[in-house]
Amino acid sequence: MEILIADDETDLLEQYKFALEEKGHDVITCKDGGQCLKIYAIESEQQPANDSTAPFDAVVLDYQMPAKNGIEVAKEILEINPHQRIIFASGYIQETFLDSIKKLRQITEIMQKPFSLQALVDTIEDKDIYLQLEKLNVDIAAIKELNPSHAQIKAYFDVLCRLQKGRTF
Repeated sequence: MEILIADDETDLLEQYKFALEEKGHDVITCKDGGQCLKIYAIESEQQPANDSTAPFDAVVLDYQMPAKNGIEVAKEILEINPHQRIIFASGYIQETFLDSIKKLRQITEIMQKPFSLQALVDTIEDKDIYLQLEKLNVDIAAIKELNPSHAQIKAYFDVLCRLQKGRTF
């Protein structure tokens, strides 16, 4: 997966990058909102004109950054591509949630800082698993209501894939 991360805390940024790259993801990092927008614009311009997919599988934004905060960055990114997956990393959950609804007019994913590196990896990878489950005609809403862990989702997906391979039509 292609991931863009913006956070002004250099130590955290490096930890996020390392953890995600260990899992085989391609990660681009930046230290402020302005730099994040420049990178996003460049990546968007490199996509074919008829390609409506987002240039990144996920964009992880710190809520409070210098130059432009995460909400301002998300708003500009969503103007470029309204389908971009945005994940906020924030110690200010209530403010982030309310701002995302008011200013972005949509609910985004929010991870409360501090969180484990594994929680970040799981959050990013869960989206891919849910997409794969949808392709297998699984009721995603019913699964999400159960609030399963990443390991449970992955195990369920693996079992369904094995069953699918065993089918003959």
